[in-house]
Amino acid sequence: MEKSSKEEVTTPKSTDKKKNFLGKLKEGVDEREEQLAILSTFVRLGILVWSGGILTLAYIATPPAWGIPEQKLDPTFIASVFTGVLATFGVQAAKGKGGGNGSNGVTTADLKTLIETAAQVAPSQTIRLEHAPLTIAPTNYPEPPKEP
Repeated sequence: MEKSSKEEVTTPKSTDKKKNFLGKLKEGVDEREEQLAILSTFVRLGILVWSGGILTLAYIATPPAWGIPEQKLDPTFIASVFTGVLATFGVQAAKGKGGGNGSNGVTTADLKTLIETAAQVAPSQTIRLEHAPLTIAPTNYPEPPKEP
């Protein structure tokens, strides 16, 4: 009887093993290119979720009860990763009012007209100072020497 119980234990297991994600993907999709395309999409989605989460955490304050210290980070790199991944899905940044030429609605012809008009008015120079209060006043200069 001992021998029969050992035989029962050593019988081969059924072929219905639990398969991981890649195994199910290989079974469900026949072509390797399609498998790689699906895997690529999931990787991009993972990066999109990660970068979106990091960007969100960069701009919100977490409750003190969570015990997460506030992080001071520059989100520009993560924002570029986020927009890059969005671009792979075909999502582009919104264009301005000028139709998306990046010049805020001022065309090259308009700019040339403005330059010509400014040149005809008077050759002048505008200086803009962004500073604390500035006083321009004469100082006591010595008198220039008189010519004999």
